[in-house]
Amino acid sequence: MTRAERDGWVVVTVAGEMDLISSPAVRQNVHDAVAEGRRQVVLDLAGVRFCDSSGVGVMIGARRLMRSCAGRLRIVLPQDAPGAPRLGAGASAGGEAHVNRVLAALGVRRLFEVYPDLTAATDDSARPLSA
Repeated sequence: MTRAERDGWVVVTVAGEMDLISSPAVRQNVHDAVAEGRRQVVLDLAGVRFCDSSGVGVMIGARRLMRSCAGRLRIVLPQDAPGAPRLGAGASAGGEAHVNRVLAALGVRRLFEVYPDLTAATDDSARPLSA
């Protein structure tokens, strides 16, 4: 996990798994940004290949926190690659598409402003992907 700044946005990049072990660090990075007075946060989840309920909880908590301080939260979740095979339930290969499928299956995907890449997520004129 890394934290950086890009075009006025705090970017928290997560790779690998977003689960019970890694989720507290993601949560802490978002809270630290808000404590520092930052109100624009991007969670770059393009490199996340597995996300469990604690990861989803962190995303929902981050959304709630950013809304409570009149901030903005954007999430980077690339779409499935065209022609890529769809995997069965529980599969974690397929990388970036996994988090999209988890959020959609739980019915919470529509809660987030999702962008296909970091460039779009940090561009104030870009539009989020449709749910």
